[in-house]
Amino acid sequence: MMKGKMKVGFLVSIFLGSMALQAANLGDGKPASALKENLARDNKIIRIEPDRQRLLRNPQTGWVLYATPGVKEDFWEKCDHMQVPGVGTVKVSDYAHTLYIRTSWKKLNPKENVYGWNTDPMLKMLIEGARARNMRLAFRVVVDSRDKGYDFTPDFVRKAGTKGFVWRGRWSTYPDDPIFQKYYEKFVWALAKDFGNPEEVDFIDGTGLGKWGEYHTTLYSTGDEMPRKPVLDWLSDLYLKAFKNVPVVINYHRFVGAGKDWDDNKYDLDSEFLLDDVVEKGYSLRHDAFGMGLYYGEWERDFAKKYFGVRPILMEGGWITGKIHSFWVDPRNYRKGHPEDVRQGEFDDSKEARVNMMDFRVGETESWFHNTFPLVQQFISEGGYRLYPDMISVPTDVVKNQKLRIIHRWNNLGWGYCPTNIPQWNQKYKVAFALMDSQNRVQKVFVDKQTDLSKWMQGIPAVYTFDLCLKGVVPGNYYWAVGLVDTTKDNTIGLEMAVPENLLSAGWAKLQEVTVR
Repeated sequence: MMKGKMKVGFLVSIFLGSMALQAANLGDGKPASALKENLARDNKIIRIEPDRQRLLRNPQTGWVLYATPGVKEDFWEKCDHMQVPGVGTVKVSDYAHTLYIRTSWKKLNPKENVYGWNTDPMLKMLIEGARARNMRLAFRVVVDSRDKGYDFTPDFVRKAGTKGFVWRGRWSTYPDDPIFQKYYEKFVWALAKDFGNPEEVDFIDGTGLGKWGEYHTTLYSTGDEMPRKPVLDWLSDLYLKAFKNVPVVINYHRFVGAGKDWDDNKYDLDSEFLLDDVVEKGYSLRHDAFGMGLYYGEWERDFAKKYFGVRPILMEGGWITGKIHSFWVDPRNYRKGHPEDVRQGEFDDSKEARVNMMDFRVGETESWFHNTFPLVQQFISEGGYRLYPDMISVPTDVVKNQKLRIIHRWNNLGWGYCPTNIPQWNQKYKVAFALMDSQNRVQKVFVDKQTDLSKWMQGIPAVYTFDLCLKGVVPGNYYWAVGLVDTTKDNTIGLEMAVPENLLSAGWAKLQEVTVR
């Protein structure tokens, strides 16, 4: 019997204590003081202590492992044998559950109607390796060739008559050129056809223009910035239409779509307006300079605060701590030869911005595991979103077709939020209660449609009163179970909860025996 198997400290039945509910608000807007009045007299109060450490493989949260087609063939071998001082060998895929592939348009589309994910051995190795390790995918397609070792726009696009420019021997297209746009649209739709499944793909960078694909330093055929907004409108509409169910992100850069990438500590006055517009359309946010004291400054910090709870934020560190960047010149006074200082700076910025995802970049992953492994663990337990119910009131004896009441309270242990409010998700994740038989088979599911997971913020419990009727339930003995379901997939489990594994059955947390008469 479930009752006999309950582990003390994890799941226990208790009487409702007045102090435990002072910080809570009812889902229907009633004060916490009214909660006791809403509880059915014969209900059982169940408490659950959270699991704060286990990796939850949920979308739009957690560590992201970076890869490019330029990595060596031993990429996955090294990731599966990462050395941590004082710990031993660990697998990166036990800490990161998204593989982010950043590469050129040419690599992904070398010839017309030919796509690299079908033909390129290295790309196939990366994608298949991620799938084998239960990891989601993410992509950024870079178009601009500046600062690159080869032309990033496919040769067939240039030969078709696309207008462009040469910088240090590398050719790049003008993004306002109609020939470029025709071929790029065709490519994006092909990418979406094969990678538009949200079960497999976590996010898409809906930018790719300018240096490094971050959408600054953007040059146009007109020689001025008149095409700036029309190009952004075209690009954002394209990605949002192609990737209807996958989150699409843009860098909140102070010179988005403009010709500059930096101007002392100044910012472009139109950048916020342009970003506001694409966010309203449905874009989420990222920034690629976390930990950089100048490049990630007050403008960026204020922008992140403005959108917390509106759109998730993805983080990428700015400093490369190997042989490329002199990170010790940063105003934060990072010490030369101490990459752990940079890692801490990136972590601190991420916590301030309340980001959902952090990066294991190519060349930087080892530093996180070798120098700052506690931060890797800390982000799993404290960053992104981490949801669990700490109190649930359920009936134990009910009559078929009789109205009953469930009270449930939820918490978010993470500093980020669960972005059910983005258009691509459209509130598809909801709290649900199930009746399970003795074989742990779900017999009936009841979805509490009033639940809005995007409103669950750290330190602010969310409480709901759920009235339902057991129509169509065969009399007998069952278990109550609770879970976070995907309403677009027949109310099957959609998100993992931060509850102890010994309480789980196929993603449902078993709560209490109930008799239906």
